[in-house]
Amino acid sequence: MRRILRSPVRRMERAGLRTGLRWKLSAAIALVAGLVAITLSFVVHNAARVSMLDNARDLANERVQIAQRNYDLNRRPNFPNIKIDDPDLPDALRDKVLDGRKASDVTDHGGVPDIWAAVPTKDGRVLSLHSRVPDRSTNVMKDLDQALVIGSVAVVFCGSALGVMIGGQLSRRLRKAAAAANQVAKGETDVRVREAIGGVVRDETDDLARAVDAMADALRQRLDAERRVTADIAHELRTPVTGLLTAAELLPPGRPTELVLDRARAMRTLVEDVLEVARLDSASERAELQDIVLGEFVTRRVAAKDPAVEVRVVHESMLTTDPRRLERVLFNLLANAARHGKPPIQVTVEGRVIRVRDHGPGFPSDLLADGPSRFRTGSADRAGHGHGLGLTIAAGQARVLGARLTFRNVRPAGAPDHVPAEGAVAALWLPEHAPTNTGTYPMLP
Repeated sequence: MRRILRSPVRRMERAGLRTGLRWKLSAAIALVAGLVAITLSFVVHNAARVSMLDNARDLANERVQIAQRNYDLNRRPNFPNIKIDDPDLPDALRDKVLDGRKASDVTDHGGVPDIWAAVPTKDGRVLSLHSRVPDRSTNVMKDLDQALVIGSVAVVFCGSALGVMIGGQLSRRLRKAAAAANQVAKGETDVRVREAIGGVVRDETDDLARAVDAMADALRQRLDAERRVTADIAHELRTPVTGLLTAAELLPPGRPTELVLDRARAMRTLVEDVLEVARLDSASERAELQDIVLGEFVTRRVAAKDPAVEVRVVHESMLTTDPRRLERVLFNLLANAARHGKPPIQVTVEGRVIRVRDHGPGFPSDLLADGPSRFRTGSADRAGHGHGLGLTIAAGQARVLGARLTFRNVRPAGAPDHVPAEGAVAALWLPEHAPTNTGTYPMLP
C-alpha cells in the first residue's frame, strides 16, 4: 500500500514538479468557496422553487373556491379549466375532498410541475382545477439558476485569486527567509533572516525568522568560542613544541633521536595546521593577487615538489590569483594523494581547472557527501595516516581564492556505486575574476 501511495509522489519528483504554497492555498480556498457556493445555490434554488409552487397553489385554491361559490349558486362553475368529477384527478386528492375537505397537490409531469386544487360541492361532487406553472415562472427559475452558476464561478475565481495573492505574499516571505538562511549556512554571519523578509506585521513567518536568527547567533557564538579555544591552545603549544624540536636536534645521532625528531616535527606541523585552520575559519584572510600563467606555474611547482608526478597542460590560461595560497592548495592535494592513494599521481591543467588524480581506493563516502572535515583523513579504508587537516586547509584556502574544490571517485563507465573505485580526483575550479579586496567572491560558471 505504501508503494502505491508513494509512486505518484516519486513520479512527480522525477518530473521535477513542485507545488508551491500559493497554489496549495489557492486550491484550498477555491475548494471551500466552490463547496459554499454550490451549497448556497442549492438552498436558494430550492427556496425559490418552493416559494413559486406555494404561490401557484395559493392562486389555484383561490380560483377553485371562487368557482365553488359560483357552482353552489347556479350549478355552473363559470370558470376556465374547472372540471366536475375529473377522472384525471389524483386518487389521494379525491379521497380528501370526498371526506369534506378542500385539498391541493403538486405533481411532476415531464419535469414540469402540475398544480391540482379541489373542493367538495353541496351536492357531493368534486370540483377541481388543473393548471401548470406559467412559462414566466419557469423562465424566472432558469434565469435564477443561470445567475447562481455565474455567481458560483465568480466566487471560486475570486477565492482563487485571493488565495494566490495571500499565498504569494507568504511564499515570497518564506523564500526570502530560506535564501537568507542559506547565506548564513554559507558563512555570511552578518545576514539576518528577520531583516531579509521585511514587513511590519508580526506573524508566524516573523516568529520563525526571529527563531532562526537567535539559533544562528547562538551557534555562531559557540563556534567562535570553540575556534578561540583551539587557536589559543595551538598558540600556547607553539613555543614549547619549538623548544622540544630544538632540544631534540641537540641529541646525539641515532635511531631514538630520529624517532623523537620525527614526532616533534609532526607535532609542530599539527600545531601550525591548527593555527592555519583557525585563521581560515575567522574569515579574515585576504588574497594577495598576482598575474600568473596557470599551466606553467603548476608545472614548476609540482616538479619542485615531486618530480615523479605527471603534469599535463591541456589548455593554458592567464589568471589573477594568490600564488602562495594556490601552491598551498596544490601541495595539500598532492600530499593527500600520496598518503592515501596509490601511484601514479597525475595533475591536469585545463583552462582554470586543476585536477589531481591518484589510483587508490578513492575518497570515503562521508567526505564526498559532506566535504572535508578536520581530523578526518581522506582514506576510504581508514588505514591512512595524518590528522585530516590537509583537505580542510585546502578547502579553506580555496574559499579565500574564490575557488571551488570538488571531490569524486573514478569508477568504470556504467559501474554501480558498490564497485570499488579505481582512483580519486580532486578538482580546483579557479574563478574567472579574482576576489575583491573586501573578500567577496565571484560567481563560478
